[in-house]
Amino acid sequence: MTTTESTAAQTAPDTGTEQPDPAGVEAFAAELFATLSQGSTALMVSIGHRTGLFDALAGLPPSTSGEIAAAARLHERYVREWLGAMTVSRVVSHDRDTDTYRLPPDHAAVLTRGAGADNLASQMQFIPMLARVEDPIVRCFADGGGVEYGSFERFHELMAEQSAQSNDAALLDHVVPMVGGLDERLRSGIRVADIGCGQGHALNLLASAYPDSDFHGYDFLPETIAVAREEADAHGLGNLHFEVRDVADLAGTGTFEAITAFDAVHDQAHPDRVLGEVAEHLDPEGVFLMVDIDASSSLDDNLDIPWAAFLYTVSTMHCMTVSLAEGGDGLGTVWGRQTAQRMLTDAGFSDVRIESVPGDFINAYYVARR
Repeated sequence: MTTTESTAAQTAPDTGTEQPDPAGVEAFAAELFATLSQGSTALMVSIGHRTGLFDALAGLPPSTSGEIAAAARLHERYVREWLGAMTVSRVVSHDRDTDTYRLPPDHAAVLTRGAGADNLASQMQFIPMLARVEDPIVRCFADGGGVEYGSFERFHELMAEQSAQSNDAALLDHVVPMVGGLDERLRSGIRVADIGCGQGHALNLLASAYPDSDFHGYDFLPETIAVAREEADAHGLGNLHFEVRDVADLAGTGTFEAITAFDAVHDQAHPDRVLGEVAEHLDPEGVFLMVDIDASSSLDDNLDIPWAAFLYTVSTMHCMTVSLAEGGDGLGTVWGRQTAQRMLTDAGFSDVRIESVPGDFINAYYVARR
């Protein structure tokens, strides 16, 4: 080979396939196996929550599988196998000599219903719920469109559980005081609307705490409105009214001194229309409180969010797809602060502040005024 040929060979681009590094392959394969194991743990934690096993364990001394099954009123064989999964996942500790199991107090603090908003076992229910729609989601990748709300079994029940945990812990003591002047105005009596209210628990809390204000909840699903009305009736709340309505059209509802949206805007079919309707029906001196996922609109800026993969998964398999199923924009869960601020400005809000609530690492709290 001549010098010229040698130089050409050295500078010519490599058009072949890049060869994998064996060490890199092994390391990534190990990560994927860990992901498989962790996903399995998430599923079993969900089962532990739904069956009440964590709550039973938290109230017991070190106990056998039989004793735990009896306390939870469950079948021992299933409980024993579940305890095996929880033991190897280091969620539950096992004493080899006595063959007893124990839920450490530090773990009980984030796995039991007594933990309130800190109960992460409740969050694990999203994994089996989303897995139920994997087949139609796969079809959407090829055919487009989306998966309708009705395909998500237990979704509204689960969201209501999540909402109750967070709102019971923070809505009245932290969120309302965070919005300057809102507590005083609610005490004196104003009209309030909650858009995309779901099963209405947040509005029920507000209506109970502020009897002189008039509250209106809107959601387009009749079954969720029915549950909201049941809770309101059970508490005898005469200052609370629920209506089945697409919140992209608030015509005829009048104006409100305060409008709220709890994790409801990003999965609307047309969120820009919804925000425009909010601005149009908000009193000039009123306030819009929008609680939504805290993330960046830039993908790369979300790399360091530990739960970012969960957010994009929920978006793909619920929030984005239900919007697309309605012929909507498919905004998605991770629309981010920058897009949210831009859309609020475009809707007519000139003053937008982003606040946070102690202990809530998932949401951003947008306080917007016209």
